[in-house]
Amino acid sequence: MAAINRVVLVGNLTKDPELRHTPSGTAVCNLRLAVNTRRKDETGQWVDKPNYFDITVWGNQGERCAQYLAKGRPVAVDGRLEWREWETPEGNKRQAVDIVADTVQFLGGRGDGEGGGGYIPSEVAAPAGDFPSSPTDDDIPF
Repeated sequence: MAAINRVVLVGNLTKDPELRHTPSGTAVCNLRLAVNTRRKDETGQWVDKPNYFDITVWGNQGERCAQYLAKGRPVAVDGRLEWREWETPEGNKRQAVDIVADTVQFLGGRGDGEGGGGYIPSEVAAPAGDFPSSPTDDDIPF
C-alpha cells in the first residue's frame, strides 16, 4: 500500500519569520501561517474560522523566507507533515505535528503585509522581475 504525506496551504503569516542556524551552520526558518476555513455557524451565517500552522523551512530557502517575508504576507506552502515527541524539564511528554516545507511561494507584492494580497495563479501573475522589490526566480531555490 502506498503512503502519501503531502500538505498544500495558502494563507498569511501571523508573525515575522524566525531564522536560526544549527550548530553545523544550516539555516532553519520558522513560519506561522493562518488559513481560514469558511463554515456556517448556529444561525446559518457564514463565518471564517482561522487555522494556525507551524512551518519549518530549511537551508537557502529558509534564509530567503527570513529575508523577504514579513507578518501578513501571503504565501503558498507545499510540504509534508512531521510528528515529533519530546519531554519537558518537568518530565511531561509532549507531541506536535509540524509542516516541513519543500517549497514556499511568495504571493502578492512585498508591500502586502498585515493581511494584504492574496493568491495569484501563476498563469496570470506577472514575472517576478517586473517587481523590483520582490526576489527573482534566481534568488529562490525552488
